[in-house]
Amino acid sequence: MKKSKTNWKVLILCLIIVYLVALIGSIFTSLNTSTDWYNSVRPSITPPNWVFPIVWNILFFLIACSLYLAWINSKNKDKSKLAWVFGINFFLNILWSVLYFGLKNPLLSFFELILLEASIVGMILITKKISKKSSYLLWPYLIWVAFAGILNFLSAF
Repeated sequence: MKKSKTNWKVLILCLIIVYLVALIGSIFTSLNTSTDWYNSVRPSITPPNWVFPIVWNILFFLIACSLYLAWINSKNKDKSKLAWVFGINFFLNILWSVLYFGLKNPLLSFFELILLEASIVGMILITKKISKKSSYLLWPYLIWVAFAGILNFLSAF
């Protein structure tokens, strides 16, 4: 069995891109999790605030690893497809934070979250054709966003 070498430049770039998405989203989120508004719409089943940065940091690390594995194992013709599906997901991930916490609009953010969830499914399906490991790394993200969808639904309706 051939042992593959880590492409450190690509891995670091994937980490930077993904954590930049996390940083941008956190600008809208972190300033609003202790506000009266959030406490008024926060469902009772919501985990404590300290849980979210831990879970999201793990998820973003898994997303970066997924992107890395898919990228290094893809053919050149698949790289633009990967860039699009991950890019759309990153945009939707940030947009949810803007809509929910920035604009304080749980209803609109709930419908946007459905698109976010669909983009994760798209990521899983596209990466599965390239690297099964890459697609498996995205399942926790899908599950967590589904749970976030329940919380978002409860706060909107």
